[in-house]
Amino acid sequence: YVVNVERNGKIIYTWKGNQRNTHIGLYDLQTKQNEHLYMFERDLRIISCSVNNERTLLAVSFRQYTEEERASQLLQSVSKYLTLLIEIHPINNVRVLKAVDSCVRVQFLYPVEGRNNSTESRLLLVSEDKYIEQFDIHVVAEEHKVVIQNSGQLPRGRIADDLIWAQWDMVEQRLFYIVPTESKNTLKCVQFHPDENFNSILESHLDISINDTQFKLVNFGYDYCQVSDVTSKSLNLQIFASKAGGLCVCCSLASDIPDEITYSIYFLHKGYNKTFTVSLERTESHQLKEVAFMNLDYYVAAYLPGQFLHLLNIQHPDLLCYSLFLTGEDARIDMLQNCSIRCPLMSTVLDCRVGSMYAVSISDSALLQFLQNSKQDSERLAALHCALLHFQLTQDLEMQIIWWISENLSTCHSFDPIQEFIIASLYCRICAETHNLDKLLPYTSLLDWIGVIPGVTCATDIISLPVLEIQTSRGFWEKLSSNLESAKYAEPRLHYHSNVLRREWHNLSEEFFCLFTNQREERTRTAYLRNIFENAKKVLSHLDTWDSEERLVPLFQEEDYQQQLLMGLMVAQLKDHLMRHLQYVGRKKIDEIVLDYVANSLNLVHRIMKEVWRRYQLHSCVFCFDERGSPGEFAVFHVMSRILEAANGMCMPLPPGFRSLHLGLGIRCLPLHTLLHYIDSGVLHLTETCVRKLLQDLDDTEKNEKLKLSIVMRLPEVLGQKVHQFWNHPINASFIARKYVKFLLKKLGNMQCSRPIPERLSVTVEFLPLNYLTNMLAEVEDQGVHPYEKEDHVNVRFVEETALQHTMTLLGLRYS
Repeated sequence: YVVNVERNGKIIYTWKGNQRNTHIGLYDLQTKQNEHLYMFERDLRIISCSVNNERTLLAVSFRQYTEEERASQLLQSVSKYLTLLIEIHPINNVRVLKAVDSCVRVQFLYPVEGRNNSTESRLLLVSEDKYIEQFDIHVVAEEHKVVIQNSGQLPRGRIADDLIWAQWDMVEQRLFYIVPTESKNTLKCVQFHPDENFNSILESHLDISINDTQFKLVNFGYDYCQVSDVTSKSLNLQIFASKAGGLCVCCSLASDIPDEITYSIYFLHKGYNKTFTVSLERTESHQLKEVAFMNLDYYVAAYLPGQFLHLLNIQHPDLLCYSLFLTGEDARIDMLQNCSIRCPLMSTVLDCRVGSMYAVSISDSALLQFLQNSKQDSERLAALHCALLHFQLTQDLEMQIIWWISENLSTCHSFDPIQEFIIASLYCRICAETHNLDKLLPYTSLLDWIGVIPGVTCATDIISLPVLEIQTSRGFWEKLSSNLESAKYAEPRLHYHSNVLRREWHNLSEEFFCLFTNQREERTRTAYLRNIFENAKKVLSHLDTWDSEERLVPLFQEEDYQQQLLMGLMVAQLKDHLMRHLQYVGRKKIDEIVLDYVANSLNLVHRIMKEVWRRYQLHSCVFCFDERGSPGEFAVFHVMSRILEAANGMCMPLPPGFRSLHLGLGIRCLPLHTLLHYIDSGVLHLTETCVRKLLQDLDDTEKNEKLKLSIVMRLPEVLGQKVHQFWNHPINASFIARKYVKFLLKKLGNMQCSRPIPERLSVTVEFLPLNYLTNMLAEVEDQGVHPYEKEDHVNVRFVEETALQHTMTLLGLRYS
């Protein structure tokens, strides 16, 4: 049986020999080697055991006799429990540390890794009399053996008194314990350091009801003989720390209601706790009394075999939808069928009933299958979030997630799976670069969650933040301190939001369109705008260095100035946001982070497009408008529409060429009335590349004329001036002439005709209104207003000829 786990996963275990001898061995998880430490020539019930780092000293606590044995053998004066300190290198003296009637647990402290030879060992003794003390043991090498140097009483000192609960963290050498106070119970933590000093480092008041007569120890050895059905008054409490600076207190008291289980998770690094009440599906199993807790680093698992497995997100516990709640077959952990579970190391569990330890992890294949089979949004979102943030995504796994997204765009009602994929992927890829970056970048597209998990109720309470009693810290304590500072200043407010970006983008859009007209170019190309477009060029060049292979999807093959404007604005505003909160990070590093973030957002859109493009086996024929689109093209068009919707919701730029490709697929796949509705509602955006190709490639049949005219009538003014010349058709000529007349008449509103205009047209027109109109227009032209002349050769003569041709056509006459 496993009786203890030392630092670095060294496992102390015992077994019975042929003569009922009691053996103690050590198993090293790193080297996979076993080592025999000691043997008792008796059948002992070992309660606690620990070996020092040099494996020269062994501390053992065991039960000598039961109450019945002492009574039958008249041994009332003999202590019930015995604690020994044994020299085992080689086996020499045995020293009695404690001979008492109360149970004692032992635990050696371990120095920093790599320090193999030490002349001093420190040993913690934890007594059921509610105190913890430390022994300082000096050893000396004599004739190939190591013996204890001081022959008298070993120096000792008190660590804590009057405690009612304690937990040992062997990896980080931390001692958590709870002492009762007048109002609330107080959680404290003592950190032991390699320099053989220790200090109190944390204090937190917990509103947890703990019976003062109870005493519970966690991770101070595992007495499997005491494992039995848990009574309703037993304390089930564990503390878990994560690498990212999360600190959670998990507590469960067996409920008096037979069909309900209640447990609480105190997220100390966030300043609140969540209490869950779960209605059990089957209540005939009387042995199911308490919830087992497991530490999976990014998740805390609450497990009730045969009932449920609840994975709670430690970093983002504010939204319930990021916690996986599994029931039925999904909640089954094969080897763990009872509740006698402890978590001595991260991602490991010890089944105290059978004395076996297991490694526990979330299966990516099982998670993906669960995602694909889920019917509720809470399950889909939690599984998607878990897969994106906590797995090293292989190309195959990412491909399957994208395929699932493309198939479930219409089944997710409370969240946008494309938005979650992009934001969570960006968060995972970028936040590892710099400390505290995770508090400044968004990890979800949701601001709140109004959904529920069937059978589970959750109550959230604000708790006081713990107090760190240290000025400077490193490692875990530094990250915890950073989390506490963020919690003080309302962490969600620190996350980057696109509200300001959206307003600025809309404000500059009108000015942006004017960049294409020569008259206002110099005025609008301010230093600010030049800097914005320079930012966009950096993003695109940054992206080009990543993808050296030929792109399957025809993106990044044209310039989209509106999207470049959004890229540049996003770079500028995100840079300002990070500079305000990461002042200790250099400007050059922040520039790299921001470029990575924006470029990765474009790359993720391209990644989605590439997978759906490959799945439906599309080719470059999407810009050939003489054929209708295939079912695969329509499916890709639908995905692109949802990508556009997601990007608009996040105010996130799209890759250059995306809107042209989207429009090309829409022209091929949609009937005309639907196509025009999509254009009018803003789903499809008219781009110069696509419209020019449409006007040039399609012939002027009646159907194509209707399509072209419908498109031309919807073109923005600046874009229309650039593409009208590519359609040599009377309808287009009439449209151009009408716009020219409208423009000149507006100019005429500020002028007056001072004299009659002499006749100067080559053709005599008997239609007097047309004569009068052309004379007025000619007068305006004489004032030097020729906006279209250079590009499209528009003038009064063109207007006259167009008008005559149009009139003759309406009258059914032949015009020459």
